[in-house]
Amino acid sequence: MKVVLVTPYYHQFRGNTMTVQRISEGLRRLGIITEIVSIEENHFPPLPPADLVHGFNAYQFYRYWTQRGTSSYPYLVTLTGTDLNHSLFQELTKDAVIQSLNGAQAIHVFNKEARTLLCQEVPRLEHKTYLIPQGIMDFPDVQNHIEKEEGSFLFVLPAGIRRVKNVPSAISMLTPLYERDPRIRLWIVGPVLEEEEGNNVRKLIEQNSNWIRFFGQVPHPEMGGIYRHADVVLNTSLSEGQSTAILEAMAMGIPVLASDISGNRDIVSHGQTGFLYRDDYDFSQHVRHLMENVELRKKMGIAGQEYVQNHHSAGKEVQELAALYRHILQH
Repeated sequence: MKVVLVTPYYHQFRGNTMTVQRISEGLRRLGIITEIVSIEENHFPPLPPADLVHGFNAYQFYRYWTQRGTSSYPYLVTLTGTDLNHSLFQELTKDAVIQSLNGAQAIHVFNKEARTLLCQEVPRLEHKTYLIPQGIMDFPDVQNHIEKEEGSFLFVLPAGIRRVKNVPSAISMLTPLYERDPRIRLWIVGPVLEEEEGNNVRKLIEQNSNWIRFFGQVPHPEMGGIYRHADVVLNTSLSEGQSTAILEAMAMGIPVLASDISGNRDIVSHGQTGFLYRDDYDFSQHVRHLMENVELRKKMGIAGQEYVQNHHSAGKEVQELAALYRHILQH
């Protein structure tokens, strides 16, 4: 069996890129041939021969599918956070998303909230919508030369710099806390994906360079070395599908502090594996609890590891996808 995986901006460090890499590698270990096609802004590469096509991001995949002409290949679509939080509800993109899903032999979602939301919006798609949680792989033992300052309390924010990730809010919320407790440090890790937002973030970092570091894009295998230094991993997103960074942090036993949005609520158990915040006051209270209580952080870290081990196995993810592929090809 050969499966072609089609995803937007594969060469940029985005959540979808990590997901597609992980799935492709896992499928190959099962003996399935894979090839990855990257959709760029106005560039739609030819579709290679395949038994099955797996598209990531329903709206972008629809643009690709129509540009490349009608194909006889069966396909399935993985719904992303952009689909579920934006494209499915915006007037200019909604019809394309629904057309993309109508033509799919199957629809893949990562969590129950996504399935419920889709089926409420387009009930006729329920029969072919499958819930397969994303898996998390262990990081290789790659050493880097980045060192945490002795005696500091480190927050790590892994995020591509674009407006939806809301990176400036992390700086604005932590600034008054740093002024009261100079142990606080913030590392921001991720490429600039929107130049205007990147300029805004760079200015804020320059103004706070004594306690904030920006690493830009770090090769994914080296992210394990970054996480290992973290006391807390942050997610400040305005919307999410299912954050790989949160799951990776939890898998490594690090508590998370994340915005209280649907994608995060699905994987962060408030008060158990981390905290969810609604506003600046919430955020500051949770920071105080985390900084003051070592045992709380340890307890959350253990609970997070157990959750990921029980619900986000990379091996189970690709086995269930492979079974879905076979089901599609047999019908």
